Amino acid sequence: MASSGLPMAVPVCLIENRPDGKLVVREEAAELLAQIRHPVVVVAIVGLYRTGKSYLMNRLAGKRKGFSLGATVQAMTKGIWMWCLPHPYKQDYTLVLLDTEGLGDVGKANTQNDSWIFALAVLLSSTFVYNSMGTIDENALEKLHYVTELTRKIRMKSSMELSHEEEDSADFIRFFPAFIWCVRDFTLALEIDGRLVSDDGYLENALKLQKGDSEQTRKSNMPRICIRHFFPTRKCFTFDRPTNRRNLPRLEEMEEDELERDFVEPMELFCQHVWESSRPKMVPGGRILTGTMLTNLMKTYVDAINEGQVPCLENAVVALSKIENSAALHEALSYYEEEMQKRLDLPTNSVEELLEVHAKCEREAVGKFMSRAFPDSLKTFQEELQENLKQKLEEFCKKNEAISLDRCRAVLIDLSQELEVGIHMGLYSVPGGYKAFLEKRHEIEEKYSLFKGKGIQAEEALREFLKSKESEANAILQMDKTLSDKEKEIEAQRAQAEAAQLQQKLLEQEQDRLKQMMEDQKRSHEEQCQLLVEHMEEEAKRREEEAERIVQHKLEEHKKLLEEGFNQKATQMKAEINQLKEEKKNMWGQIVEKVAPHVAAFGCQLLEYRLMSRMIQK
Repeated sequence: MASSGLPMAVPVCLIENRPDGKLVVREEAAELLAQIRHPVVVVAIVGLYRTGKSYLMNRLAGKRKGFSLGATVQAMTKGIWMWCLPHPYKQDYTLVLLDTEGLGDVGKANTQNDSWIFALAVLLSSTFVYNSMGTIDENALEKLHYVTELTRKIRMKSSMELSHEEEDSADFIRFFPAFIWCVRDFTLALEIDGRLVSDDGYLENALKLQKGDSEQTRKSNMPRICIRHFFPTRKCFTFDRPTNRRNLPRLEEMEEDELERDFVEPMELFCQHVWESSRPKMVPGGRILTGTMLTNLMKTYVDAINEGQVPCLENAVVALSKIENSAALHEALSYYEEEMQKRLDLPTNSVEELLEVHAKCEREAVGKFMSRAFPDSLKTFQEELQENLKQKLEEFCKKNEAISLDRCRAVLIDLSQELEVGIHMGLYSVPGGYKAFLEKRHEIEEKYSLFKGKGIQAEEALREFLKSKESEANAILQMDKTLSDKEKEIEAQRAQAEAAQLQQKLLEQEQDRLKQMMEDQKRSHEEQCQLLVEHMEEEAKRREEEAERIVQHKLEEHKKLLEEGFNQKATQMKAEINQLKEEKKNMWGQIVEKVAPHVAAFGCQLLEYRLMSRMIQK
């Protein structure tokens, strides 16, 4: 279920519906959902109370027991209950089942939340199951008035008017789940005008619009229009009664062969369809959600409802993007730091060696960031990531230098023990002592040069060591009576020249280091540009696929409207289709407009050219 892969043993209450009408997210359940880092396929079921919703969900879980069934006319499920299980067909996906409180419970003191429970089930699910009893007739459609209230309970955009249900249908399709109508205790023959029809054909016939312009006709057509226009796909399953009335109280205990075949067979088909066809939960733009993301969305929706507001998807996604981008930033930085510590053996022998490891870790860290980040506010977070990675690189460079310097100093202290003792005992303050001092110092330098693993501060540590011995060397030189004044002057100049030569070598090393750091920064910028463009290309591809799904859905509805004789509505639908096609054409232009400033900021002219070429091709 979570990152550990352990499933939940039993369902838990996710959203509590309190008697005072307040909806409360249960934190312990939210924490379980938030632990799921895999994509989630979310199946929610709604319907009138005591219609067998929980039994369907238990079957989807592959269990007999789980969600409480109850055996009386009293409703059992309150609020929204959740059961998270490994998906039976999709590896690394989690199946999240949501069983909702029965609608229209006469035992509830406050029934205002029925519409909110219904709306939340739509907002949170990728497959939405509506469960009813008997037949799909005017009475059944009238009881589904909750679907007509969705446009007053949900806003797709912060600027959206709540009274234009049909005008904004494309926005709803981008986010709404697949729709399945399960008709329980269905005993009629599936025939229309003497012809056999499928379950789906039965639903489509029931969803045909009624002709006329009366108030009653408009009211009758509203649930039909909402289902047809808002939900991207729809499916129907009819079930006979599972067993006789006497056995219903022990339904969850009954073996498969004790149940009616006309119930078992469609149940198996229903479960198979849900398992095979249900898409992962997405937000507009085709971004697949994990349990972590779904938790944040859910809390945003519930907070809005409790504050007396209408949940707005656009605002919720913007809030989610900031949360996710911030989390992606910290995850990338943590990954970089952990991998650098794991792969680096400090001190390194060269700057190139450290930068090579840094480049690999940075590339992987930025890749992780990009794979999780949302396009909204991406530039700000990417710049922050780049700045943080630069700082962390500097920290590793300083740490590398410090470890190298400490190690080299320790080596020189150890190698110079005998020299220090000799100086202290005055062994070099005698005629010929300066030559002996130089020989000993040269011996130390030779041994030091052979020592492995000194790191990049080897020359600096040696310069420090030699400088620390300058005053002693000069004193020994001046006391050595075997050398003439001229020889002493020449020797002093030679010592200064050696020190200057070593200093010049260190200066050249620093220049090389700065050059390498600048080249690495250039590489980093170009790679981040490349990843940014690839990220936006994937975003464009997802949006194109999403737009194509919406166009196909509307084309099917356009065809049905023509067949049903609603030519004016078909004309309006055709205009919407043409507008969607035009938006799809302009999609790459919008992507280029969004990405170009980031690319230009990184100074990547080649990638700017690539973006423009892409737009022209599209």
